[in-house]
Amino acid sequence: MTNLGIIIILLLYLALLFFTAQWAEKKENSKWTSNAFVYSLSLAVYCTTWTYYGSIGVAANSGLNYIPIYLGPVIAFPAWIVLLKKIIRISRVNKISSIADFISLRYGNSRALGAMITLLVLIAILPYIGLQIKAISETFYIVTNHQDSGNIIFDTSIYVALILAVFASFYGTRYVDASEKRRGIVTAVALESAIKLIFFVILGIYVTYFVFDGFDDIYQKASVLPGFREKNTVHGLEGAMNWLMFCVLSFMAIFLLPRQFHMSVVENHREKHVRTAIWFFPLYLLLFNVFVFPIAWGGNILFEHKTVNSDMYSLLIPQLFNNQFMTVLVFLGGFSAAISMIVVSSITLATMLSNNLLIPYGFLGSLNETTQTKNNEQILRIRQIGIFCLIILGYLFYRYFLVKFSLVSVGMISFVIIAQLGPAFFGAIFWKRGSFKGTVAGLAIGMLVCFYTLMLPYFFSSIETGSSFILNGITKDGLLKPFALFGLDIFDPVPHALFWSLLLNTLAYLIVSVSFKGNYRERNYAEIYVDIDRYINHHENAFVWRGTAYIKDIEKVLLRFLGENRTQRALKIFRLKYNIPNDALMADARLIKFAENLLTGHIGTASAKILIEGVTKEDKISLPEVLRILEESQENISVNKQLVATSKELEKISEQLKNANAQLVKKDLQKDEFLDTVTHELRTPITAIRAASEILHDDDEIPEPLKKQFLQNIISESDRLNRLIDKILDLEKFETGKQHIHPTEHNLLQTLGKAIDPLQQLMMNSQIQFNLNTELAPEMAFYDEERLIQVINNLISNAIKFCGGQIELTVSEIDEQLKIQIYNNGKPIAEDELEAIFDKFYQAQNQNVKKPIGSGLGLAITKQIVEAHHGKIWAENTETGVLFIVIIPQTNTQTQ
Repeated sequence: MTNLGIIIILLLYLALLFFTAQWAEKKENSKWTSNAFVYSLSLAVYCTTWTYYGSIGVAANSGLNYIPIYLGPVIAFPAWIVLLKKIIRISRVNKISSIADFISLRYGNSRALGAMITLLVLIAILPYIGLQIKAISETFYIVTNHQDSGNIIFDTSIYVALILAVFASFYGTRYVDASEKRRGIVTAVALESAIKLIFFVILGIYVTYFVFDGFDDIYQKASVLPGFREKNTVHGLEGAMNWLMFCVLSFMAIFLLPRQFHMSVVENHREKHVRTAIWFFPLYLLLFNVFVFPIAWGGNILFEHKTVNSDMYSLLIPQLFNNQFMTVLVFLGGFSAAISMIVVSSITLATMLSNNLLIPYGFLGSLNETTQTKNNEQILRIRQIGIFCLIILGYLFYRYFLVKFSLVSVGMISFVIIAQLGPAFFGAIFWKRGSFKGTVAGLAIGMLVCFYTLMLPYFFSSIETGSSFILNGITKDGLLKPFALFGLDIFDPVPHALFWSLLLNTLAYLIVSVSFKGNYRERNYAEIYVDIDRYINHHENAFVWRGTAYIKDIEKVLLRFLGENRTQRALKIFRLKYNIPNDALMADARLIKFAENLLTGHIGTASAKILIEGVTKEDKISLPEVLRILEESQENISVNKQLVATSKELEKISEQLKNANAQLVKKDLQKDEFLDTVTHELRTPITAIRAASEILHDDDEIPEPLKKQFLQNIISESDRLNRLIDKILDLEKFETGKQHIHPTEHNLLQTLGKAIDPLQQLMMNSQIQFNLNTELAPEMAFYDEERLIQVINNLISNAIKFCGGQIELTVSEIDEQLKIQIYNNGKPIAEDELEAIFDKFYQAQNQNVKKPIGSGLGLAITKQIVEAHHGKIWAENTETGVLFIVIIPQTNTQTQ
């Protein structure tokens, strides 16, 4: 195919990604962008060109050795239900946006450690980005049957890199807060993941069933090739040990690769999505690997006596049979695998670079002196330039350093370097004794071993065949051979480097952590990380800090980054959460932690700590004091929980146990939510009554008109309180089965009149057109008239609040059942709220600019009444508005 044809196809494909990302950003709460399958597909950013091309090359040259790279994630995923949820909760509570922030915060919120991890990740991932660009370039020349001229100007991959840099810079920096969800990027990556899998499966079917006559045919022909049986065996204990280390390597990668951490943790919208991911993603990997073996050995059969790159069999096979359509499909699949990794990795690296290197070590002073608008612009500019430069640097790596290296070799080196974060990462969430010094020691030793056993040998082998360093190491006795350290020669180079680097890294981490105690801040975060479930709801209580701090000083810092509106809103939420008076002057540990969290998404954990430290004076605390404060905090949380539980028992009627333990747990959760809202709703009128009463009591000279106004306010709020209590009691009687209905035969038309008449004047005042359709309605039916009037009254009252000027009530008979439909031409209800609107105290979002007045109990009571009639009620959107539908039996089916 011609260069121009492929370029046009690539431009159209990139335009599709731009459109998808733009559409997803606009559809923020759409079920198409915020569901478990989009989340699970986005995790397939793990499958890069290494998967698409490199695994075929490994299978062709080494047989089954490609399998362990996918076994590790499959082994890891069942543990995700516990491990990943814990990591997500820690990250969400602390507003963490990268793996560097995650690790550095745990070990005392160290700026130096964050910078060290960022540099380590850059060393690992920049060549990996270059690897993807290398794959795009090489496959482009294969598809177009051209050779690389060596001139950058005529290299298509430089222009692809530039377009990707623009795309990632735009959609990856839409939010100053790096912990915000990037729905555009996630949806685009999910689409690419689906495309690359579909195209790869199509290729597998083509090779297996059209080029050959099924799996058996390929196996029969491949089995006679030289070395087939040798390559496709585990090779005893040595082979098993190599497989084990590759499994460990990929297990680490699925947690520690910055792009995987970002997609699985930072971009997680709901924890329940993890439950889908633990079976969907392994299935995805299985489908990908079903055809790796037939494509690889099909290529070995077809190109038995030819010198070709086995990594490119997926392109060379369809090209051999002049199947241009299949060739282009495979090329696009590989292109998708490459660019999803490039985009996500560049975004995560740019965030780490800005939050852990550039801002804390360079720009923090200037950011602390300017306004919120200028700060936001500067932070975004730093990240945009970072993304752009990282992708271009990746291209330069490819052009000048990676041309001679295979996809597998570069990918494996990157994996081994990233795996060095493993001991510190997993120690952070499971071991309280892990320390900053232990982490630094482990990382330093692990990287030194990686450099000696992997990076240096690959470098020397690229410039000199049979290098003495590779043969003997730095000693003449061969004890320090880079590929057989201390005489251990059962491993291949990559498993060998991983074994020694992880072993020495872990030992250093453990020994140094035990030998040198961490400071009080490290132990504080250790408690929060390891016991996150204890502190998930009130994590600020677990933050230990003692010193002098003024709320106004902290507020000034927040204003420079969050702006007036967001700062005031955040502080208001904080005061309500912890019952802090509005006139409080001094800040406590809870506000210090709250403020740091607010700043973290913008400038990273280390910079947030530095800024808050700049306006506060902290006293030193000993480690025993930290443990005592944490113990007291935990006791306070336990006491508070007991008080809340006692309050629930006093205020709420005991529920009947109808189901087993699972049903009971569900009802306890519903009870928590109910009481929180009841308390808020009751407090509002009580506060108003008390405020008016205090004014009347304290001021004897208040004018008579104003006094009457305050007295009227007290009467109105008392009536409101009385109505609210009546509704709560009414609802509780229904839910506990104490409220009975009494169906008798009534004239339906008369009942409708009784329900509508009290609302007629209100509808006239609101200029609402009301229509009643009862032509097909039965005249007589069995129901509890008072309750049915209440149902119709509630639904019409609800329609009056939200309609656009038209309400229509239709009553008909269907299969001996009454069907009552109430339509209003108001704004549609969000699809994911159609069921939730019948919950207690639920009010749909975005219905009007002004929040409607109401207790939030009307629809809940309506549902209980309908269900007591053995009926059902639901809401659905129409083209022009919203329709509520009620169905109840026409005859008397009640037993009580």
